[in-house]
Amino acid sequence: MASTAGKGPIVLVGAGNMGGAMLAGWLKSGVAASDLLVLDPGPAPAMAALMAEHGVTHATAAPAGLSASMLFLAVKPQVMDAVLPPLKGLVGPDTVIVSVAAGKTLAFLEGHLGAAGMVRAMPNTPAMIGRGVTGAFANDRVTPEARASVHELLAVSGPVEWVDTEEKIDAVTAVSGSGPAYVFHLVECMAEAGRKAGLPADLAMRLARETVSGAGELLHRSPDDAAKLRQNVTSPGGTTAAALSVLMAEDGMQPLFDKAIEAARRRAQELAN
Repeated sequence: MASTAGKGPIVLVGAGNMGGAMLAGWLKSGVAASDLLVLDPGPAPAMAALMAEHGVTHATAAPAGLSASMLFLAVKPQVMDAVLPPLKGLVGPDTVIVSVAAGKTLAFLEGHLGAAGMVRAMPNTPAMIGRGVTGAFANDRVTPEARASVHELLAVSGPVEWVDTEEKIDAVTAVSGSGPAYVFHLVECMAEAGRKAGLPADLAMRLARETVSGAGELLHRSPDDAAKLRQNVTSPGGTTAAALSVLMAEDGMQPLFDKAIEAARRRAQELAN
């Protein structure tokens, strides 16, 4: 990755799960530690050790007289009102602000930090192992060159998908941002159904867990889409077809997911207030 020397550091605000995953990915991909500044009042021991190992500068508050080349906001949306005002001094004329906080709009960010190039991004927790996916939207103050740099920094955690309106980020949040929890709950449901079918609970959980993780890896590696992969494992009149007749019924998984995604999207909108 290109150095930011002479343009100010990349400032990461918040070194929790998501911020820490980004930091680890940046270091692994070749971002120079000298180009990074982490602001966090109390990083976890593992994250503090990572910063110390690589020589990343850590501070508990924004230094005076410093402009960031990029300002990554990786804190919970509920604390944004308290966290943002002290950061305004870091925003110079060329600073690009990248927020990964669910629901907080660009207008909200501008209200605290002023007009600037801004990106709303929504990664998900598999970013912690480099297998996430991120949806992103940039305002018209972000130059093509800056957008490419942001893309490169976000892509250390997995693919980056750009949307053309800010409103679509709430739908991204509902589908992929919250999506890992839906998959984990699917494992719980499969395991519980297996237990009710007579399997020991621990065996049912192992079977469900390995089935879902293996199917996900197959989906990741295969050039076929999800529908084709489903069809490949479904023999006419077989056991899979019997189960899918329930899951794909009019009152099956699709309407349930429709309601779930809509509930998550509405909550993302509510977090803007």
